[in-house]
Amino acid sequence: MKAVKQNPLEPVLFEVAEVGLHYVRQCPLKRPRIEASSDAGDLLRPFFATCQDHHEEFYVLCLNQRNDVLAAYRAGAGGITGTVVDVRLIFQTALLCNATGLVLAHNHPSGNPQASHADIKLTQKVKGCAEFMDMRLIDHVIITASGYTSFADEGLL
Repeated sequence: MKAVKQNPLEPVLFEVAEVGLHYVRQCPLKRPRIEASSDAGDLLRPFFATCQDHHEEFYVLCLNQRNDVLAAYRAGAGGITGTVVDVRLIFQTALLCNATGLVLAHNHPSGNPQASHADIKLTQKVKGCAEFMDMRLIDHVIITASGYTSFADEGLL
């Protein structure tokens, strides 16, 4: 949108930032499907290969109704003991790709697979927002060098 000035006495409308999403066509039969926490863990592990022992990163998988992966989105990268994640940006991406389900994932460089209080709090916040938007939070997976922990498997969702 260009700045428009119709009358010198009227306020000028300024250009505004606009979020865009680039779609790459993919055959629906080739999309990975999340049917269990192991599917999410296996699919997400390579995303953390370069940071696993160094710093935390946070990813979101956006899913369709059949739990096929529509998009993988890096929602945050942080320090050794945490990362900042903006829930609004998670849902901005989810809405742009018409997601109906989400899988959250982050790594713990310490190797401790247990969910922290902050992990649980963020998960509950995302779950509440997802329910409000008629979406499902399928899982939150914590990736470590030796494995993963699933919130769904642990009864934390």
